[in-house]
Amino acid sequence: MMQIGVIGAGSWGTTLADLLASKGFPVTLWAFESDLVERMQATHENDLYLPGFTLSDNLTFTNDVAAAVGGKGLVLFVPPSQVLRILLQQALPHFSEDVIIVSASKGVENNSLLPMSDIFNQLLPVTLKTRTAFLSGPSFAKEVAKRMPTAVSVAATDTDLAEQVQQIFSTEVFRVYTNSDVIGVELGGALKNVIALAAGVSDGLGYGYNTRAALITRGLAEMTRIGVAMGAEPLTFAGLAGMGDLVLTCTGDLSRNRSVGFELGRGRNLDEILNEMNMIAEGVKTTLSAYQLSCKLGVEAPLIEQMHEILYNNKEARQAVDDLMGRELKPEGA
Repeated sequence: MMQIGVIGAGSWGTTLADLLASKGFPVTLWAFESDLVERMQATHENDLYLPGFTLSDNLTFTNDVAAAVGGKGLVLFVPPSQVLRILLQQALPHFSEDVIIVSASKGVENNSLLPMSDIFNQLLPVTLKTRTAFLSGPSFAKEVAKRMPTAVSVAATDTDLAEQVQQIFSTEVFRVYTNSDVIGVELGGALKNVIALAAGVSDGLGYGYNTRAALITRGLAEMTRIGVAMGAEPLTFAGLAGMGDLVLTCTGDLSRNRSVGFELGRGRNLDEILNEMNMIAEGVKTTLSAYQLSCKLGVEAPLIEQMHEILYNNKEARQAVDDLMGRELKPEGA
């Protein structure tokens, strides 16, 4: 069996590692926290990020990046998006010549405004640039860990590689579709987190289903406009990595981004909210990148703009809603 390394032992990284190990693959899971590695070795449970689930016996655990990726046929990256570059740089010297690299991180890097695929393209040698694939779609870790039916997309420029990754990850309850639109699949997974924050704010303010439906629909329009400006296919945003992931994250109680937005809508301070969490809400930092990206591209994105004002300029949430509703009237397609 192909040996697999997984970088990132958050809830999603741990779940995917366990899914692959349960198929019989020998999987090495890397975690940043050395004490967590020791506990997982002893108990086969990730009590910090995925408590209550016994992990496969085919899983081993390490705090050493070289041990996680060296000699592996496939390496899966699932760290927070803002530390992907650092971990990829650490892993680079240890890759096998024919390794398959899969990314399941969702975000846009701050400052550079690069999606994850561009970070890989920047750092990987020429021989590995075409051996990358990107996994995204509506998939709460706990539901996948419970083996609830789930469908996602894997995108790659090489169709054969996408189909190979599809076969590796697919199970009787985890269905993987292939897609050739790498940037569309990536941006769908990243930008939906910003809209989920806004949906949470709406719920925290006490607004209803009408408001949430408007947010999801207009948020999808903003995601699509930014994606198309970056070369994505518009239809990708109507699929699993776009509308699918957006609906899940904007409505599900397991959504970290929606939960942060909900507390903001209730009037709580962002730092206070984040300090109470042991997992990352990617949308907070992605909002900064998404807003700057929309400005750079000249794309109108009023929801993203107002979420940026709430997070980074302490704008009152109700004022943001008033400003959105008071904008100049226009055709829906504009």
